[in-house]
Amino acid sequence: MARYTGADCKLCRREKTKLFLKGSKCESAKCPIEIRPYPPGEHGRGRPKESEYQLQLREKQKTRRIYGVLEKQFHNYYEEAASRSGKSGEVLLQILESRLDNVVYRAGFAQSRDAARQQVRHGHFLVNGKKVDIPSYRVREHDIIEVRESKRNLMPYEVARATAGERTVPAWLGVVPDKLRILVHQLPVRQQIDTQVQEQLIVEYYSK
Repeated sequence: MARYTGADCKLCRREKTKLFLKGSKCESAKCPIEIRPYPPGEHGRGRPKESEYQLQLREKQKTRRIYGVLEKQFHNYYEEAASRSGKSGEVLLQILESRLDNVVYRAGFAQSRDAARQQVRHGHFLVNGKKVDIPSYRVREHDIIEVRESKRNLMPYEVARATAGERTVPAWLGVVPDKLRILVHQLPVRQQIDTQVQEQLIVEYYSK
């Protein structure tokens, strides 16, 4: 399966904002963007003002990097969103948020989406009683996600139980820490998604 294998912190610097790809490191003084808040590369400090197209491109790149999605899959998500009723940008964010790896991260069972993706791939989760090991699996309203019994003593879940309540869980999800269970109350609406992106710029990018 294709995936990005480069340095995550370079992605944050390229987008000139924190994408929260490295868990607790992103909150610390060691975060590279705190030290070098400009794009990587020889000409990173002196880049000229970006054009309208560049702004749209950067917003698209930023969004897919936040969610850990490669270009082809991201474009397919957009095509699906554009074919559905509602605002295409908001539907796109709803699709991204409903990925199983994102749900695991949002619930506080992993420190980053990358860690959540690895946990899902290793078969740690059941969805409605059935093992699912596909990070892009899309949850639905009223789904129940839980950590498999044989995996519950692993360190990430010990940490999740110990730190329950420290991370804000979005209202569209419910978490039962002692049972390591996630309840999907509904699919999120835009007001419940705190990802700092301008989805209209993505729509404009793909509409050209």
